Amino acid sequence: MLKRISTLVLMGALAATMSACGGGGGSTGATTGDSGGGSDKLVMGFSQVGAESGWRTANTKSVQDSAKNAGVELKFSDAQQKQENQIKAIRSFIQQKVDVIAFSPVVESGWDTVLKEAQTAKIPVILTDRAVDSPDTSLYKTFLGSDFVEEGKKAGQWLVDQYKDEKGDVNIVELQGTTGSAPANDRKAGFADVIKADPKFKVVASQTGDFTRAKGKEVMEAFLKSNADIDVLFAHNDDMGLGAIEAIEGAGKVPGKDIKIITIDAVKDGMQALADGKINYIVECSPLLGPQLMDLAKKVVAGETVEQRVVTQETTFTQEQAKEALSSRQY
Repeated sequence: MLKRISTLVLMGALAATMSACGGGGGSTGATTGDSGGGSDKLVMGFSQVGAESGWRTANTKSVQDSAKNAGVELKFSDAQQKQENQIKAIRSFIQQKVDVIAFSPVVESGWDTVLKEAQTAKIPVILTDRAVDSPDTSLYKTFLGSDFVEEGKKAGQWLVDQYKDEKGDVNIVELQGTTGSAPANDRKAGFADVIKADPKFKVVASQTGDFTRAKGKEVMEAFLKSNADIDVLFAHNDDMGLGAIEAIEGAGKVPGKDIKIITIDAVKDGMQALADGKINYIVECSPLLGPQLMDLAKKVVAGETVEQRVVTQETTFTQEQAKEALSSRQY
């Protein structure tokens, strides 16, 4: 429900309250457009996972730019990879009586209590990029994002196709995303589902790299020390794959040749590495969800029915396709 403020006194009090709630705790507030004149304005509270990767930075920019273009006042909070920060932010949004709350959950579990608080306050919630595992789907209006299981399956299918004539074992190491997060759980499951039919595919090591380049490098260094024969790396995002490339080169091996590399995201740095032959295949996961999010927000606030699951359309890239796409890449 959009708020109509009838007096300048009430407008001033509301503005002061929102300003006070916007600072501290790693959060930043952003107001897009002119909020004066007493006109109706949709206010969105948005809690972001953090800034752990190039993908996430592009996702944040897409949301902020799209809010501005759509005339939406955005209350933005950076959770810095901590669920407790997101819960605190969501409760702050409820206290501020925003019109709609959107967030990308750090992990899948543990959201029912705060989502019920939003429901009691009659504030609709939209999940973006990542899902929650609550059996009560009435706690949110819709989930906008990629099909992470399908992304894992695409990665696995490329591997199966590439090694279809291989007779010996294919040793795979896996850099997982943040433990407990939807993309980590689903990408792992999708990949495993495709390769399980052929026993020659063996995941010899699998560990979280927290979706960061630094952690990807660190874990890959450990993989190389403990596994003498690695044929393939499957990284749940480009940034971990890019960190792993540094580790592989540091060990005197050639990424893309001595060790085949599959990643997910298709951010610019990853696409450049693919074009250079250091990565062999990338499954796209687009961060540009802002325009769709603003459209869905306006619909749910207006009481319109929306699909409970909105899947983004994405593709895959080989080396040649990356070379063609790089010049027009937005992120």
